[in-house]
Amino acid sequence: MKRPLDIVILGLSLSSSWGNGHATTYRALLRALDAAGHKVKFLERDVPWYASNRDLAAPDFCDLVFYANPDELVSRHAHRLAGADAVVIGSYVPDGVEVIDAVADLAPKRLCFYDIDTPVTLAKLERGDEEFLARRQVADFDIYFSFSGGRTLDRLRDEFAARRPVPLYCAVDLDAYRDTGAATEWDLGYLGTFSPDRQPALERLLIEPARRLPHMRFVVAGPSYPEDIDWPENVARIEHLPPGQHAEFYSRQRFTLNVTRADMVAAGWSPSVRLFEAAACRTPLISDWWEGIESFFPAGEAVIIARNSSDVVTALTRLDEAKRKALADCAYRRVAAAHSSAARAWTFVEAIESVAARAGLATRRSERRLPV
Repeated sequence: MKRPLDIVILGLSLSSSWGNGHATTYRALLRALDAAGHKVKFLERDVPWYASNRDLAAPDFCDLVFYANPDELVSRHAHRLAGADAVVIGSYVPDGVEVIDAVADLAPKRLCFYDIDTPVTLAKLERGDEEFLARRQVADFDIYFSFSGGRTLDRLRDEFAARRPVPLYCAVDLDAYRDTGAATEWDLGYLGTFSPDRQPALERLLIEPARRLPHMRFVVAGPSYPEDIDWPENVARIEHLPPGQHAEFYSRQRFTLNVTRADMVAAGWSPSVRLFEAAACRTPLISDWWEGIESFFPAGEAVIIARNSSDVVTALTRLDEAKRKALADCAYRRVAAAHSSAARAWTFVEAIESVAARAGLATRRSERRLPV
């Protein structure tokens, strides 16, 4: 193995999975980095909504430190940020624009951005919305790790001046996600925080099938759903499901449903971590369609693509047990071969090691001013 890397990551949250999918993504990646011998410090903004819902306050695979504001971040951690082999700033970090500028001014050896929301980020930048990333800052990163592949990488390079866009899809920790052998309780389940742009698809692909199949059982887990949603009586609700209970949740389903955010459907090549988690637990997948999905899970072999309520009803009522098991086995093999956290950590480290340490932001900005 090459020399272990010293990495600092500033992310939305590692300590709490409440209302976000970032925590499970970071946990899988950081566990794999630790297992490979790398040293990681994770800096998380201390905010009340995560502080009151922490399900991993003291990880054993990295150094987790909370900070109160950007000033404290710099005053307490400037030396480590400047000396690390790589500093990685994630999407949706509070006061992200200020944080990025402050960290860049410390001239880290390698400055990277990890966008767990790439299509959403680009849509926001096109609208002039710079909530956590300014358009001018994209070119300052040595590597722009993107949750989306395909044409999104070309857009990052051509439209947003990203120096080196690299696909870094979500992944799953195969040690944490596996079939628990639990008895089946639900015919179809869904795990996800409420999102207005996902709700029409959830209505079409779970709520309406539940109405048509009153003898079957359904479940939706996740917070922030409005009180005025008309849930059928055969749809159970779980407000919050900590990651430690995800494997059991998937294992109790005959099928699990994946629903993709509108910006990610439009971009394509944006697999949800829920697909990989369920596949690792050998739960058959039903998903909405987006460009690129068949490169991860071939339709009819590893996933059922549902475009309407009838497609879901057909899957739930007509697929025999042999076909259901074959779907699950194929999806599991695909994930185990290419989408484990260990595989993703390897991609992450290889990208960082392939970029020579630079003199920092001043060098990057001077390079951008050089005549062509």
